[in-house]
Amino acid sequence: MSERFVDARSWNYTPAELWADGIVHAVGLVLGVVAATALFIASLERFDLVGTMAVSTYAASLLLSLGLSATYNIWPVGRTKWLLRRFDHSAIYLLIAGTYTPFMIEAGTYRLMAVVWTVAVAGVALKLIRPGRYERLSIYLYLALGWSGVSALDVFIETLPRATLWLILAGGLVYTLGVIFHLWQTLRFHNPIWHGLVLVAASIHFAAVWICVTA
Repeated sequence: MSERFVDARSWNYTPAELWADGIVHAVGLVLGVVAATALFIASLERFDLVGTMAVSTYAASLLLSLGLSATYNIWPVGRTKWLLRRFDHSAIYLLIAGTYTPFMIEAGTYRLMAVVWTVAVAGVALKLIRPGRYERLSIYLYLALGWSGVSALDVFIETLPRATLWLILAGGLVYTLGVIFHLWQTLRFHNPIWHGLVLVAASIHFAAVWICVTA
C-alpha cells in the first residue's frame, strides 16, 4: 500500500475536527515545554551527569514527538506533509525509547536499554526508508516496544518507586487504548481523541519520571 493512499483515507477531517486536534496539540506543546524545563532543572539537583543525560534524552524525545506531531497534523496536504509524516511516525519510536531511558538507567537494565534503542533506531530507519509500508507491523512494533519493560519487571520492582511503577503501567494502558481510536478512522473526532489520549498517557509517564527524579 502506498504512502499516498494510506494518508488519503485519513485526511478528510471536518473543520471542527481540525480545530479540536489543533487545540490538543497546542496544549500538549505548552505543557511539554514547561514540564521538560522543570524536569531538567530537578535532574540537575538530584542526578549525576549520566542521570541528567538520561532525563534530558527523555525530555528531548518528548518535545520532538510533540513538535513533529503538531507540525505534521496541522500542515496542509501536500508534498511537505508526506515528508513530515515520516518524521512524525519515526519520533514515536524515539519517544518510547526516551521514556524508558531514565527508568532503565535507574534500574541498571543496560541490556534492555540496548535492545530498546536498537529496535527504536531500526523502526526509525524503516519509517524513513520505507514510508507508508508495513503500517500494521509498525503498530505492533510500537506496542511491543512500549511493553518491553515487562521483561525486566522484577528489577524495576526492586529499584523504582512503587508510584512510578503504577504510573508506567497506567500510561501504557492509556497509550494502548488510544491505538483503538487511531485505527477507528470512521469515528468522528477519532484523531483528536487519539491525540488526547496520547497527551494523557504522556502526562502520566511524565509524572512517573518526575517521581523517579525527585524521590
